[in-house]
Amino acid sequence: MARIILVHGFTQTAASWDAIQYRLEALGHDVVALDAPGHGHHAATHLNLWNGADLLAAEGGDGVWVGYSMGGRLALHVALSHPESVERLVLVGATPGLETAAERIERHAADDLLAEELERDGLDRFLAKWLAQPLFATLPEDAAGLDARRANTVVGLAASLRLAGTGAQDPLWERLGEITAPTMLVVGALDPKFSAIADRMAALMPDAHVASMNGCGHACHLEAPDAFVGTVDGFVNEPATPR
Repeated sequence: MARIILVHGFTQTAASWDAIQYRLEALGHDVVALDAPGHGHHAATHLNLWNGADLLAAEGGDGVWVGYSMGGRLALHVALSHPESVERLVLVGATPGLETAAERIERHAADDLLAEELERDGLDRFLAKWLAQPLFATLPEDAAGLDARRANTVVGLAASLRLAGTGAQDPLWERLGEITAPTMLVVGALDPKFSAIADRMAALMPDAHVASMNGCGHACHLEAPDAFVGTVDGFVNEPATPR
């Protein structure tokens, strides 16, 4: 059995993994769910992705790192800055960043506007708008964990957008070849943008493959937790590939 470290997405907390965590623990795995900087008990901890990865690596330790969306970007940074801690890597709907400076400048400005909107309108209105995005069109309301998201703070989430949003992220495409840990890139089959990103990532990594979940969108682990846990369990129990 494996030690598994879980890192959530933007506006979530470690509690967002509850449905996944108890299923993995029932299979015998040792599971730790972490709060990302700007979220949960780290609401007052405002860090960029590299420093956030240092914090999470210190808290999470060694094992199989599983990150969703923003958490996937953080887990990717952990794999690059603390490779000794990452036995295997599972990235769910994650990206290595935007490739051009123009894209990053545009996205950084958009993230800053989102942060200003959050500060102006308050947490409840922001969360309602965030979850109404087409990205979450297939996410059932009872799986969205809205109450748990309300445990976050305006200040923490705004800092996360500005410091650790995709616009602030260094592009990591050219460094994917450094990740030697066996990697699984999980995507929802109904999430074409991140499916295409996952295919490109897998082609650039030494030991990576894509797992597509039928009938699911971006938050595929929340939409189909049993299927997701089965996929992760199968992956972590695979024999290591000789190097």
